[in-house]
Amino acid sequence: MWISRLKRVRKTIVVLGIANLAVIVSGGVLTLVSNSNCDSAAQLFPLYAVCVAACVKLAVMVKVGSTQELMAMTIMESPTHYSLERKMKYKTWLWWTRFAMVITLLQFIGATYLMFRVSTFVSPDGLPRHCVLGLSSDTRGWKQTLQVAFLITVCFVALAQCFTGSDILQWRSFYATQDDAWKAHYQEVFDHGIREVLCCLGRREYMGVIEEDEVCSVARLLGDLVSYRASGTGHLEFLAGLALLQNNNQFPESHEDCIEAPAFPLQEAATLHKFAEAAYTGPLLDVGRNPALFLCTWICRQGILTPWSRKWRPKLDGDNWWRGHAAAFLKFIDFPAHVLRRGRICSEKCKATYFVVVLHYLRCVVIAVRGTETAEDLITDGLGRACSLTDEDLEGLTNHIHVMDSSRTHYGHSGIVEAARDLFMQIEGEPKFGESESIGFLSSLIGDGCECDGYSIRIVGHSLGGAIASLLGVRLRSRFPNLYVYAYGPLPCVDSDVAEASSEFVTSIVLDNEFSSRLSYGSIRRLQVAALKVLSQDPKADTALIFRLARRFLSASKRQRQNVVEGEEAIPSSIITVEDSAEAEVREHDEEFINPFHELVASTDNPVTQFMETVPTRGGEEDDEEEAPEMFLPGLVIHIVPEVNNMSVPIWRGWPICDVTSGGYKAYVAKRESFKELMVSPSMFLDHLPWRCRHAMHKVLESRNLFCDLTSEPDIVV
Repeated sequence: MWISRLKRVRKTIVVLGIANLAVIVSGGVLTLVSNSNCDSAAQLFPLYAVCVAACVKLAVMVKVGSTQELMAMTIMESPTHYSLERKMKYKTWLWWTRFAMVITLLQFIGATYLMFRVSTFVSPDGLPRHCVLGLSSDTRGWKQTLQVAFLITVCFVALAQCFTGSDILQWRSFYATQDDAWKAHYQEVFDHGIREVLCCLGRREYMGVIEEDEVCSVARLLGDLVSYRASGTGHLEFLAGLALLQNNNQFPESHEDCIEAPAFPLQEAATLHKFAEAAYTGPLLDVGRNPALFLCTWICRQGILTPWSRKWRPKLDGDNWWRGHAAAFLKFIDFPAHVLRRGRICSEKCKATYFVVVLHYLRCVVIAVRGTETAEDLITDGLGRACSLTDEDLEGLTNHIHVMDSSRTHYGHSGIVEAARDLFMQIEGEPKFGESESIGFLSSLIGDGCECDGYSIRIVGHSLGGAIASLLGVRLRSRFPNLYVYAYGPLPCVDSDVAEASSEFVTSIVLDNEFSSRLSYGSIRRLQVAALKVLSQDPKADTALIFRLARRFLSASKRQRQNVVEGEEAIPSSIITVEDSAEAEVREHDEEFINPFHELVASTDNPVTQFMETVPTRGGEEDDEEEAPEMFLPGLVIHIVPEVNNMSVPIWRGWPICDVTSGGYKAYVAKRESFKELMVSPSMFLDHLPWRCRHAMHKVLESRNLFCDLTSEPDIVV
């Protein structure tokens, strides 16, 4: 039994355990053989401190190993069942590992103090003084050798423990290739990690939750996405697979056969984009636009420096005392205060921040929905499992029932559906009991004989806000026929039938390779399979290459960001160019690279193949539809791409940055099925920035001589 347990221990931990034991033994021997005239407290205290720390470390390592074993065995007993016992076992193990980290820090401090004390025992001429750690300066033989070995071992332990991690046992020795066990393990990791982050952000109520809640759902989803560990693939190996996948990507599909985007929706989308961007009233927008001076910019936008203007600013639900969010929104759109009629600043899960603006000169009411900005918004994003849509959710598609299969249940992104339902109740609500007509805010504003009778409604939003706006528009369309939705970089949030049926009044705009419009549970799972396939089919991918590619992949966005020139009207995109020397660099080391997965490809009885078979491929979503229905972009999809040949370059050569703004952009009507797969690209995150989308739309309209921003005409009186 003990032998089987010892086999589970990591080899690096065995080495560190032996080293700590050597510190204890050698330190004890040095204490016993210390000279009587050199055994003062000042001489022996560093020795005692290091030995005691090593003893505590060994004891803690044993305790961490036992709690780790208990946690793993609890998960193995019921990997698919969420239990309080499993949660408590994980917390116990986590706190013991953190205590071990504290001991490691103390050992490092102790080793530093020990070496400092030794240096004080050396005279300026380099010769030792009378006593050094309990031994006189004239001591020779094995005692001096033991003393030197003790110092070397102490330094080795202090440094090595900083890089070995906190795990004592090998998780794989418990879970092996059991997919459910790995999912349950990472569900606990993500669940506790998310709660701690929320607690650090001031949301302490999440730490005390025992029952399953939205955080559990997000953690379960994230745990499913790390299930590639069951195939024997490490995190860095998976990153290397993504890097190789980017390198092996085919050239972007040609748009020669695509229809050019119609002018009217593109022009109106460009005109209204400022409202979607202005909805980011927190510091996030300023961090992206002005990284160096974001705090000053945000303080200026919030009107903190002009608190006397508070009484002239609209009062919004959830706004701060000086009504800073209203001030930030109005400052960005550059409109007077009276156009902002209603809004809510919210930091709760599945509840959206929104602003309602009335533009009399355009006879239009604009509803701007904010995208992801707070931790609760991330929870809403993470609730990516599909949920069924009710008849009320699809109320605006009753006239399009011929497009939809009425015998089927229709689905949507659960977090976005819940947020859209809450937002509908905020701005329109339901009739009171016994009443047949709605008494909501919109009806009181746009109804017959009201202030904005006959006005059109435009709902806009970016990212998460765009997806929520789309589902809100689907529900409101039957009540307000003159309603249109413009979603910029939205998340896939509805099934194919609903997406197609809403094409008449919903427009989704996607900039080049932005990740959010391709981000769904199914697309991430298929990306895992693609990365593992590429990694397994490349016989030249060894550990050294994996580390090199992973480092390049993680640092690419940072390097590109440093080369991007931020600006209001001239923001360049990036392209990837091919370097002929990249292939040569790989060929020079052909004989060195051996991929451990390569031999497994031909066999179907291996963890890699078994993992790939559990994930639906692009052509087989129908088989898995009941478990995970595919989500699509809602409405008409307009894809904006740069007018350049976006070539690929091997990731180990880095991503050169080129200015493509001189070539302009083109906008095409795209098939929503084209956005089912995540594109591994250096610009996949930067393309999601809202001001880049606005800049691209302006370029498209300028190339067609169509652009005219009606909301900024100087002779308009609002």
